[in-house]
Amino acid sequence: MVIPSYWGRESGVGWKEGDSIYDHPTPLDEEGTLLRAIQSISILKDKDFQLIIIAVPTSQDIANEVEKKVADIIGFASAAVGMEVLLFGPSQLKRIHHLFSLDGKSEYVDLIQLRGYSNVRNLCMFLPHILGSASAVLIDDDEVFEDPDFMSKAKEFVGKDIGGKTVDAVAGYYLQPDGDYHVKKGFHPWMKYWDQYERMNEAFDKIIATQPRLKETPFVFGGNMIIHRNLFSCVPFDPKVPRGEDIDFLINAKMFGFPFFLDNQLSIRHLPPPKTHPVWMRLREDIYRFIYERAKIRSQKEREGMTRIYPEEFDPYPGCFLKANLEEKIEQCCKLLSEECLSQGDKKGGDEALKNIELARSDAVPKFDPFENLCSLQKRWKELMEYTSQRKVCYAIKEIVEGKKK
Repeated sequence: MVIPSYWGRESGVGWKEGDSIYDHPTPLDEEGTLLRAIQSISILKDKDFQLIIIAVPTSQDIANEVEKKVADIIGFASAAVGMEVLLFGPSQLKRIHHLFSLDGKSEYVDLIQLRGYSNVRNLCMFLPHILGSASAVLIDDDEVFEDPDFMSKAKEFVGKDIGGKTVDAVAGYYLQPDGDYHVKKGFHPWMKYWDQYERMNEAFDKIIATQPRLKETPFVFGGNMIIHRNLFSCVPFDPKVPRGEDIDFLINAKMFGFPFFLDNQLSIRHLPPPKTHPVWMRLREDIYRFIYERAKIRSQKEREGMTRIYPEEFDPYPGCFLKANLEEKIEQCCKLLSEECLSQGDKKGGDEALKNIELARSDAVPKFDPFENLCSLQKRWKELMEYTSQRKVCYAIKEIVEGKKK
């Protein structure tokens, strides 16, 4: 089980230009949600797994402070849950990079990074690979376990043959603070065109609320997924996507012939703190993400061992954002968002919302072939996994991960 924990500058300083953008990194002067998440593991009947916490700083200049903060939380929590908890942070990453360089394998350094959601998720697969795990369970630190049987359910199908298909990826789902799986957001006029939450709830009703228990899914939740070694040693998350890396990974997996299944009994309570960035900024990242993913799907070519996929396979969500009318949705919603910001006296927000329309036509459009980029990335990721499977290399990295090598 791997839990990434995102940390930012002290609350009095806040976000600075150049810092990584995450939904709600914990300020260094606050306690955050990590301790609560680890303590909730106590409820699980099955604790036969290794637990790794990844300390993710928003900036390199606070890396040491973040690592110390997370180490202190782990020290307190591990005693409470009665199990060893491993810490992976910038200092361990630096040592792995150094090991690659000494071995003449510097070309793999960019594949193992601690900046951006996709890179962090790749570490969530790389570390279980190094520890020899059959599967990786990906959880987030703003969640709590409430089902004592969570781990037995998580292990139930992964790696098995169900209905003639091998299950190499299982998604669970989130229960919101009120115990329901629906996303509840106050309606704003711009949401009429950017109908993300409406389509998400439609998809949830279609997949989570219906039988059978296990079924193929067009969406996944990054903080509740189980990935078998067959998949994580073959397909990576794509660092070119700024957010929504979970669904982007589902797209990648499907292209390489790995369907994702959702288990409608595998839930975890999601208790996120308030998001810290303005709506126009979060919307901008979604715009970049959907334009990139649509381009990846559009740029597919016939390739041996790969499966051609279509936007309709992801209906109702995220399919509705992967089609020809995406620019129209962006334009209509950003105009209304701009009006809303201006009516509240937020001129910067109004200007930035309109800027999103122009960015969608220019900077957000990839200047390279996203499909070819994925194919190249996948090839290199597979090579990295093969290289780090060598006994001597794997042993050296494992010592770093387990804290035995300083």
